[in-house]
Amino acid sequence: MHSKSFLLFVASLLYVLPFSEKPIDREAFATEATEYSWNQFRGPTADGKSHSPNLPIGWNETTGIRWKTPVSGKAWSSPVVSGNTIWLSNATKDGHRLSLLAVNAKTGMIRKDITVFEIEDPMFCHPFNSYASPTPVVEDGCLYVHYGSAGTACIDTATDVITWTRQDLPCDHHRGPGSSPIVFEDKLFLTFDGFDQQYVIALDAKTGKTIWRTDRSIHYGSDDGDFKKAYCTPTIVTHNNRTQLVSPAAVATVAYDPDNGEELWTVYHGGFNAAARPLYSHGLVVICTAQGDRLLAVRPDGTGDITDENVVWKFGKSAPTRPSQSVVADQLYMVSDTGIFSCIDIETGKVRWSERHSGRYSASLIESGGRLYACDEDGTCIVFKANPQFFEIVSENKLNDGCMASPAVFGDDLLIRTKSHLYRISSVSL
Repeated sequence: MHSKSFLLFVASLLYVLPFSEKPIDREAFATEATEYSWNQFRGPTADGKSHSPNLPIGWNETTGIRWKTPVSGKAWSSPVVSGNTIWLSNATKDGHRLSLLAVNAKTGMIRKDITVFEIEDPMFCHPFNSYASPTPVVEDGCLYVHYGSAGTACIDTATDVITWTRQDLPCDHHRGPGSSPIVFEDKLFLTFDGFDQQYVIALDAKTGKTIWRTDRSIHYGSDDGDFKKAYCTPTIVTHNNRTQLVSPAAVATVAYDPDNGEELWTVYHGGFNAAARPLYSHGLVVICTAQGDRLLAVRPDGTGDITDENVVWKFGKSAPTRPSQSVVADQLYMVSDTGIFSCIDIETGKVRWSERHSGRYSASLIESGGRLYACDEDGTCIVFKANPQFFEIVSENKLNDGCMASPAVFGDDLLIRTKSHLYRISSVSL
């Protein structure tokens, strides 16, 4: 090969290879854990809790980066993990191409870019949102990717083959999709809280066929569909031996029987456009409502309208709209959209501390070893201790671009998707 051709060949390799500050230490991958793969929005326990207590606490663009991979398009969904593959749902900015990226977790190389749907006439999506904001879910060798009413698909993770699709679930999201799919006992649950229709549906995870659909029976108090929208991801809760699908909506939250879609209880709290995922801890469901009561804790028992009997506490100040909270020991930690960090007693709602910091936030918190991670929309990640006495910052870490997606975990490493790149961040000496 001529020297000029060889140099061009090397340059082309450097262009496609992800950034890595130093050569990869293969031994560092020998004990990577996949038992607790980060398989859905907010991880395997649906609450942002990492099973690794050793996530990195310090990094920047030149330190702690195992690899950095450019990601084209515009998508706010979080990474999910299956084995040694990181999956990202993706979309073009105009919403015409909805896709799925398979990234090699060891090298950061994009090994597959799958076109899932091509949309001739996409619905309007607000510039703050994206056409691929719902996070996929991986379960038993199948990945379920959801783009709201534009389509839902199942992909075999061993072959990368699409095994079924649905594009017949109507909803005018009005501002774009947001609710992520979840899987429980061979059912895939999807939530549609749109301008025109509001319903929850369960599909057979293997075939995609409808098992049940339940329309919302909420009294919204308005005929304006803008006040009926929500973007929340539901959570499965088992309380007093009763399993429930707890699904926040505009104005109210409803718990359904996951087997048949029957309504179990409803709590009214007001608000619309909420996006945070509910938490279950200490026998309480914590619900973020965006407006109205803002944040409340509910005992998830009883039937019918339980608003008057089962609301334990409310928190009206500095509650988030989009970032989901985390529980450590007996405390609930949160960051508001505008950068107010708070700690409250989860059983009583008593405020331990609340302090404003810089930044605007959409990403949900994650927790590791008594530390919490909050990534803002400009690329700064605040690591702070789960300390009920005061706001104790461990580190502030800056990347070149901001985060709309919530971070994920691979072994002892962080996966951070910014608006332009996917990073694997490590505390291992690189």
